[in-house]
Amino acid sequence: MKKNNIKTFLFTEGFLFLSKTQTMNFDFLDVFGVVIDVVELLGSNSSDSNYNEKSKIEKKTKYLTEKVSSLFLFISAVLLFAVFKDPLPSENYVQTLIITLLIGLAISFLLFFILYILEKYYFKNVFQWLFFSFSAIVMIISAVLFIYFDSGIFI
Repeated sequence: MKKNNIKTFLFTEGFLFLSKTQTMNFDFLDVFGVVIDVVELLGSNSSDSNYNEKSKIEKKTKYLTEKVSSLFLFISAVLLFAVFKDPLPSENYVQTLIITLLIGLAISFLLFFILYILEKYYFKNVFQWLFFSFSAIVMIISAVLFIYFDSGIFI
């Protein structure tokens, strides 16, 4: 007996649901959504020329991360050589190095955050991520060391 009552209840609720949906008023947003879908469907172009342009761009930027990271390492090697070719001042030597390392890390983390916000901080694998991050950190730290010791601004 309860099964019949449930079936009757479901039937009447389903009928009420159908009758409510059939008598709904005109909804502008649904029409607007359909128009947007049609425009996107007509506007999408899947021709071979678009594919060829995309593959050319991918070939150009295939090793961009490695090239930029290598350039950062080269620049940091030159800057570190310029800093450490002469002996550093002996007063507060360790404290000065720690402060410049912390300043370099803070600047590099700010750079990574800005790249993340601009959606440019993405990599295909972990090696690219580590290589780029390490080289950027080393370059910024070497730049801070160069500015601090060799520019004469702070001494």
